[in-house]
Amino acid sequence: MTQYLVSIHHPDDYNPSVMEDEAMHSDIDRLNDEMKAAGIRIFVGGMHPASAATSLCPQPNGDVLVTNGPYLKTKEHVGGFWVLECADKDEALAWGRKAAAACRAPVEVRQFH
Repeated sequence: MTQYLVSIHHPDDYNPSVMEDEAMHSDIDRLNDEMKAAGIRIFVGGMHPASAATSLCPQPNGDVLVTNGPYLKTKEHVGGFWVLECADKDEALAWGRKAAAACRAPVEVRQFH
């Protein structure tokens, strides 16, 4: 069995109180229950907005620069994720499809080393 990261991506201006409804929460709860029942869910977590991040960047002199905000300046950020243990990539992609449907958002599936 191999572990995969299934990450949900949200736009910078994602506002859960506007973008999420009871049906979406219900779909995500059902998906989590299905993952648990299948025995493939290792860990799951939702993220605070990227604007709440703190970035740390090593400097040539050995110091570490600490700044408010995300490290990557992009229009989308990880909004949440699952770590799943699947038999193969095809199984991980099948769960990723379900995650995209439940979360109504783009999903990325990546294998751990």
